[in-house]
Amino acid sequence: DRVLTSKGIRFCYHCDFFDGFKCLTHLKKCWKFNLMIYNRSCTIDHYYYNDKITGRYLYRYTKLSCNPCEEGMFQIYHDLLRETFCCNHADLCNNGNINMDTTVIFGKGIDLMAEKS
Repeated sequence: DRVLTSKGIRFCYHCDFFDGFKCLTHLKKCWKFNLMIYNRSCTIDHYYYNDKITGRYLYRYTKLSCNPCEEGMFQIYHDLLRETFCCNHADLCNNGNINMDTTVIFGKGIDLMAEKS
């Protein structure tokens, strides 16, 4: 089973609304064929909103998926910014806890996706 996942199929997390600590929608796993270089990565989309008082973009939520990934920052609306990261070094590498703008609970590891809260 492990040989198949490392060669032919990539597994990723799927969550439509990850608040920085846990998935507020149902956390699922998705998969994609691991055959073409541009299609084999898992996607992490961080969304930021513009705080009109400070003029800074503040973290709002993260979306995890198996969608085709193109890294970079994109202005979605005038006050919403999307930052996209791609990872393909391992299965389930699109961990929503890996975000510089949020902190993890003291004493726990960075990979909290599988832990119950």
